[in-house]
Amino acid sequence: METKMLIGGAFVDAAGGGTIPCIDPSTGERFAALPRGGADDVDRAVAAARRAFEGDWGALTAAERGRLMLRLSARILETAETLAQLESRDVGKPLTQARADAVACARYFEFYGGAADKVHGETIPYLTGYTVMTVREPHGVTGHIVPWNYPLQIIGRSVGAALAMGNACVVKPGEDASLSTLFLARLASEAGFPAGAINVVTGYGEEAGAALSAHPGINHISFTGSQEVGVLVQRAAAANIVPVTLELGGKSPQIVFADADLEQALGFVVRAAVQNAGQTCSAGSRVLIERPVYERFTAMIAERFKALRVGPALEDHDLGPLINARQRDRVAGMVAAARQAGFPLLAEGRIVEGAPQGGFYVTPALFGDVAPGSALEQQEVFGPALAAMPFDGEEEAVRLANGTPFGLVAGVWTRDGGRQMRLAHKLQAGQVFINNYGAGGGVELPFGGVKRSGFNREKGFEALYGFSAVKTIALKHD
Repeated sequence: METKMLIGGAFVDAAGGGTIPCIDPSTGERFAALPRGGADDVDRAVAAARRAFEGDWGALTAAERGRLMLRLSARILETAETLAQLESRDVGKPLTQARADAVACARYFEFYGGAADKVHGETIPYLTGYTVMTVREPHGVTGHIVPWNYPLQIIGRSVGAALAMGNACVVKPGEDASLSTLFLARLASEAGFPAGAINVVTGYGEEAGAALSAHPGINHISFTGSQEVGVLVQRAAAANIVPVTLELGGKSPQIVFADADLEQALGFVVRAAVQNAGQTCSAGSRVLIERPVYERFTAMIAERFKALRVGPALEDHDLGPLINARQRDRVAGMVAAARQAGFPLLAEGRIVEGAPQGGFYVTPALFGDVAPGSALEQQEVFGPALAAMPFDGEEEAVRLANGTPFGLVAGVWTRDGGRQMRLAHKLQAGQVFINNYGAGGGVELPFGGVKRSGFNREKGFEALYGFSAVKTIALKHD
């Protein structure tokens, strides 16, 4: 278990000597400590990344970068069980989900390793006697502020894309879950990445994260997290005229019409609401159901919710604990407020017998007849609470679906082909899934939001474009 930061190819403690406790969400107990990095450590990491970008890392061809990334992908798969155990214990997610995250991380590096030498420029017809072309070049040093809910996956989709374009990276993982990131950094060193190509500074967001966002040596910032912190990151980057990629969560709807295959939709709706204990930016936390099947489908969901079991992460139940006591109390407070508002609690799961008393557990809850405009309908709970709402017809479905400040993901369940495309165009979301939700992760599928869910895109080739700048070259030869 690696607990030191990686800066310039060396595993080091924080310059100030401070540490951060690692708390197991399943027990509430401390089991390790991380360096409490700060501005000095960020300075060192940015300088190391700059040396790599201007030196050994920047000198590699795109094909050579790709081979290193493929080598790292293979190392991730070889050590996937160790990574999954770390992720499960550190984040609190069931072991099955952590294993899937490790495989997804390997797939990101595989995809971007293969794509590294396939990002092409263009030639542009212009005046006689000119040849004009465009090329895509890396920004330089990129900063990556990674949240605690999916460290392995988000490093893959963010750092993987940045490396493929030739950037050198400084990563600040979430202080609640940094261990898999540090292990991954060691794998990259073992795979042969030049010193400084990847640097990891652990620490608190208000210290290390703020220093990274405001650092004048950073050329691009990628941030996944809350709206409030996203605003701070964007303001800090703006002072240095630095582009940002922001993914700031959602309140994503699943819209179920009366003609849908309800049995097919059922599993997707439940999984999208409770995966990772609901601590997922793209969680389908609202289900809008056409009134003729509302009672029937909510009853089906309720039966599934009653069967859900919550327990220690490594025991691999349906749900694990939430990440920390603060998050547990916040989610429990929002659920209590929904009950006080009079929304029917249609079903809830159960915490298994023997679960440690100090763990950060909450039961998944299904609420019915949730009112538009209520806190449960408008705000991101980031916990396993699903709001069910009836609707009448397409127009109301679209109005309800678009009626929050967010716009990350939406799901549509209907057999009507015309309706499928009408809603796909009308829904305000960065991704729309029709008769599915999430498409199995979809490394290749551009991901990001509109409205307050953020802007710019991760995943797929769009991420590569975001981690590069277009340069126009005009050659006059006559």
